[in-house]
Amino acid sequence: MADITVYALSTCPYCRQARGYLTERDVAFDVVELDKLTGQERADAVERVKKLSGGTSVPVIVHGEQVIVGFDRSALERLAASAQAPRAPGTADQA
Repeated sequence: MADITVYALSTCPYCRQARGYLTERDVAFDVVELDKLTGQERADAVERVKKLSGGTSVPVIVHGEQVIVGFDRSALERLAASAQAPRAPGTADQA
């Protein structure tokens, strides 16, 4: 599981831009396509988006405590740079 999650709609052009931007920069992320979920899973995901962003706009990109709403190129640039930054010795992920 990636450290970054993108909440999106499969038909949203800004969501496609955000995913494309992260993909081009080799940033690993998980995608939750809200419109492809059903039932309680969808309701739970939409509620999470509302709590994270204060609304229902997409994309919502989450990395730790950082939340980016919409396609914000400068925020995504900072996110990509921090996601690709080398880890300090002794902080490697545990598998």
